[in-house]
Amino acid sequence: MKRGGVSALAAWNSSLPGGMSAGLLIWRRRLRSQRSCATHRWFLQPGLPGISRAALAFLALDRDSAPKLTATKSASSIRPSIHLWIAMFIDEARIRIKAGDGGNGCVAFRREKFVPRGGPSGGDGGRGGDVYMESSERHNTLVHFRFNPEHKAERGRHGEGSNCTGREGEDIVLKVPVGTALYDDDTGELVHDFQHADERIVIAKGGRGGRGNQHFATPTHQAPREHEPGRLGEERNYRLELKLLADVGLVGFPNVGKSTLISRLSAARPKIADYPFTTLEPNLGVVSVGEPPHEESYVVADMPGLIEGAHLGAGLGLQFLRHIERTRVLVHLVDVSDSGGRPDPVDDFKVIQAELKSFGHGLVEKPMLIAASKADVADPAKLKKLQSMAKRRKLPFYPISAVSGLGIDALKYAIAERVRELRESELAAVRTEAEATPWA
Repeated sequence: MKRGGVSALAAWNSSLPGGMSAGLLIWRRRLRSQRSCATHRWFLQPGLPGISRAALAFLALDRDSAPKLTATKSASSIRPSIHLWIAMFIDEARIRIKAGDGGNGCVAFRREKFVPRGGPSGGDGGRGGDVYMESSERHNTLVHFRFNPEHKAERGRHGEGSNCTGREGEDIVLKVPVGTALYDDDTGELVHDFQHADERIVIAKGGRGGRGNQHFATPTHQAPREHEPGRLGEERNYRLELKLLADVGLVGFPNVGKSTLISRLSAARPKIADYPFTTLEPNLGVVSVGEPPHEESYVVADMPGLIEGAHLGAGLGLQFLRHIERTRVLVHLVDVSDSGGRPDPVDDFKVIQAELKSFGHGLVEKPMLIAASKADVADPAKLKKLQSMAKRRKLPFYPISAVSGLGIDALKYAIAERVRELRESELAAVRTEAEATPWA
C-alpha cells in the first residue's frame, strides 16, 4: 500500500489510548534535507473514526508540541493529515563495510603500424578503494548509520593495453561523533575508541590490482597470455557504540529535578515536566564558572531516570549509563520533598547505587556528590536523614533547589573544584608516565 510515495510501515492491531481504533496505518518518510537528517516526519492518515487529541499526544510523546491538523479536500470527503515530529537519538548501530576490489590485469599485445614483433602490453589493474572512519564534531548521533548500514568503496578499474594501469577506486570516509567506540561485530574486539576530533583510521583495505601480461614476459616466453585477477577488498562487520564525553554525570530516580538542574547550570534546555521519564535521551550542557580570563568550564550530562530493577530492563533500563562511563564526577540527586511520594531518601540512594554497581564499568567507584533536590519544600526529617547518611559515607552534601536557586552556586563551584582537581591529577599522571618512558 502506498500513498504519495510513502510506504506503509506498520498497523496497530491493539487498542490505543484516547479511543484510537485498531488498524491505524502509520506512514514514515525520511526527510532528505541535511539539516533534518536525524528527524523523521510521521504521517498519520486516520481514515478511521475515534482519533482523539489524547491519542495524538500519546503518539507524539511530547505534551509541549501539540500536533497540527490540516484539512485537505478530496473528491469524496475531507481527510485530515497530522504531522508529528520526533527527534531520534541513536547511540548504537551495526554496519557492514566492503572495500573496493582490485582491477584485473590485462592481456594485450602491441599492434602498431611500422612496429614489427610488438610484445605484450597488458597493463595492471587499479587498486580498490579503502574505507576510512573519522571522528567529527559535527555529528552527535549514529542515526545516519541506523538507516544506511551498508557502505562499499569503489573497485579499481581493469588494466588496459599499451601498458595502461587501471584507475584506482575512490576511498570513502565515514564520519562518526567524538566518543564513538568501534567494535568488531564478529569477535567483539575493540578496534578503536574515537576520543578526539579528526581521528582517522582505515577500517577496510582495498584489494591490490592484478598484474598484466607484460610482467610475465621472459626470453623464452615472449608472448605470455597469463595475467592476475584483482584481489578482493576486505569485508567487515562492525558495531558502533556512542559514549558521550562529559565531565559530570547527573543520576537519580525519575522526576527528581535533573533536567531542571542542568537548565539552571548551563544554557541547555531539556524537556521539563511533572511526570516520570520526561528525559528519554541524554542531554549535555556546558557550565562556566569564574570571570575571564580565569574562566573555567566543564560538561554536564543529564541521564534518563533510573528505577529499581533497571539492570533487568525495568523502566528505560541501563542502556544510557554507558554515556557516563567517561565522566570524572557523579552528582546523585535525591528528592527530599513530599511531592515525589517516596518515603525514604536513603533507600532511594541505595537503590541507585545498587543499579550503578550492577552496570559495572567502575561507575560506583567514581567521585560522587550528593544533592538534596527540592530543598525549598523539603521534609526536615528526610533532609536530616539524608545528610546524616552522607556524613557517614564522607560524601559532600549540598541542599539545592533548581526552582528557587537555593544552593545552585555552591554546587556549581564545588563541582568545578572537584573536576579541576581530577584534571590536574590526570595530567600529572600522564607527565609522570612520559618521563618514565625513555625515548625510542
